[in-house]
Amino acid sequence: MKYRVLHFGEEPLRADSKAVTEITDDIRRLVADMFETMNEAKGVGLAAPQVGVNVRLAIIDIGENPLVLINPRIIKSTGKETCDEGCLSFPGLTEKVERAKKVAAEATDIDGSRYQIEAEGLLARAIQHELDHLDGVLFIDRISKARKLQIKHELEMIKNGESLFDDEEEEEEGLL
Repeated sequence: MKYRVLHFGEEPLRADSKAVTEITDDIRRLVADMFETMNEAKGVGLAAPQVGVNVRLAIIDIGENPLVLINPRIIKSTGKETCDEGCLSFPGLTEKVERAKKVAAEATDIDGSRYQIEAEGLLARAIQHELDHLDGVLFIDRISKARKLQIKHELEMIKNGESLFDDEEEEEEGLL
């Protein structure tokens, strides 16, 4: 079942998420539905709060090995880099965001096994971005107040359910 991705301004995006205490059939179904939702939206990551479920669960697929991160946490981060970043909850908006260059994280997979992962580049950025969602932190929280004022109109449009993509961009890039 495909979910509707919540947009900036919807309350679940700002709520803290509860730990997953047991990997049930409902959690497995949520993971499968989140992958369907993310893939249809042409995203690389999706956190459960983005579909209105405030549990500590995120998925990432940058085209290599899809990851399921249950109760994830970053255990080490090094370096800094600034790159353009977007979010399915902010259709059409990208901003330069500073994040750690490399991260090490641990999480539980869909089979209940705890694992660690070291990442850099897009994967490191995606891990940090999705884990932020689990704490109610959005990528625009990581840009300057001055920049937020500059994009105030765009943020209001997104809050009102509008996309910043024009119709040609959506068709050309297949984005929602």
